Amino acid sequence: MGWTVAAVWLACSGVQPHNRTVRRHGVGGGSGTVVKSEEEWRQTLSAEAFRVLRQKGTEAPFTGEYWNHRAAGTYACAACGQELFASTTKFDAGCGWPSFWDAVAPDRVEFREDTSHGMVRTEVLCRRCGGHLGHIFPDGPEPTGQRYCINSVSLSFRPADPKPHAPR
Repeated sequence: MGWTVAAVWLACSGVQPHNRTVRRHGVGGGSGTVVKSEEEWRQTLSAEAFRVLRQKGTEAPFTGEYWNHRAAGTYACAACGQELFASTTKFDAGCGWPSFWDAVAPDRVEFREDTSHGMVRTEVLCRRCGGHLGHIFPDGPEPTGQRYCINSVSLSFRPADPKPHAPR
């Protein structure tokens, strides 16, 4: 079982080099920035959410709540509540993590080069609170060609509002 998880992780990790431009923004550079001490984050988040969002961990593939989630709605940052991804941009990349081809707005996320674990990847963070969401790879579907590979524990889901009934 261990080798299977490792093989899936490597297949989805984007180990291949890429020449994608990394956009840099100051985390929390705008109004509404969420700033908390590490102790405050520990009190606010579950142990697993803290490990992933604040310590840049990764949940095991095919274990998160949203990897195979299909409901209509919006995915928000589990740490600060900022809306990040629409269900209309979610797709099945087969990697075991929720995958999206775009964020709801470019100013909701930040990108940083990540050279950990002997790989060159582009990390995705919530711009409002600096929480680690996952990574982005240049192997997604059109129209962007991008694959945001995001940890489920970094997200919360807000179902779409049902259509209002017409007045009688």
